[in-house]
Amino acid sequence: MAEQTIRSSFERQAGACSDLGSPFTAALCRLMAERLDRATAFGRRILDWPGPPGADALPLRAAGALHALARRGYEPLARLYPPAPFPGPDALWEGVRHALASHDRELAAFLDSPPQTNEVARSGVLIGGFLVLARETQAPLDVLEIGASAGLNMGFDRYAYELGQAGSHASAAAGEDAPVRLACDWRGLRPPPLDAPLRVRSRAACDQNPLDPADPAARERLLAYVWPDQAQRLARLEAALDAAAAAPWRVEKADAADWVERRLAEPREPGGCRTLYHSIVWQYLPPAVQARIQNAMEAAGAAASSGEPLAWLRLEADGDPRSAGLRLTLWPGGETRLLARGDFHGRWAEWL
Repeated sequence: MAEQTIRSSFERQAGACSDLGSPFTAALCRLMAERLDRATAFGRRILDWPGPPGADALPLRAAGALHALARRGYEPLARLYPPAPFPGPDALWEGVRHALASHDRELAAFLDSPPQTNEVARSGVLIGGFLVLARETQAPLDVLEIGASAGLNMGFDRYAYELGQAGSHASAAAGEDAPVRLACDWRGLRPPPLDAPLRVRSRAACDQNPLDPADPAARERLLAYVWPDQAQRLARLEAALDAAAAAPWRVEKADAADWVERRLAEPREPGGCRTLYHSIVWQYLPPAVQARIQNAMEAAGAAASSGEPLAWLRLEADGDPRSAGLRLTLWPGGETRLLARGDFHGRWAEWL
């Protein structure tokens, strides 16, 4: 990959971070775009990255590596990170330079894995899709999630929600004693029905690299991918990790296509709606894996009936840099509908 393409990906990520409310991460990405060189293994790995830097989320891998080190208290980097005031670009880069000099191999190794942000606030968008599905099928849901990371969004029906501007209405998905409270600004003339009979009968999930929410190292890796100047997201993630650690489910280690094919081939308990769902995962799957999942869903959909429907709910990037599309496919019939556009971090949803 051409070096300028890689540097441009860091510039684009800086713009996205600014739009999503993280000026600190935006500044860090711009500094790496401008000043990173091949004097370190970290710099060489990035500037000689063989794959597409955007699809591989290379800037987020790099920012996560440095945040992980800062969170461990490494100086002088830690004192330059939020909640401290922004030190200015030269001072911040000096801290990065010191970090690269002393932890080069560790930082380079951190780049091996793609980000697993497991942004639990996306449940504020997904819950609307599940409510639509519950209303239309009047059936309990048997949910299957791919790319589930630590499984935080598996508990979407157990969270409390403040939906709409200034919390103008709240979802009945969970009560006041819910372990996690999420705020999502629902917009649009026809939001999903809050009184829909949403009931999750069973749930399972997979990931190529599942993280145990009770494991301190796994928790720290997830927290490192949250942008350091977004304290509310960090606190929300810690609460969701606590809730997931206490939950009776865990995420299976599996290839997404293998797992979906196997799950769809299993006998179904009568009366439910089997539902595959995922959020900001599709772009990381190889085309061959995407095709196998698509084919498996269409084959299973051909055998669905009104008494045993099949659904596919996904919140995924679709070319709009400002938001993701929430789409629902429901069999029998197999029509795909764009239900909403949602913020990548779950801050808002525009219902269509």
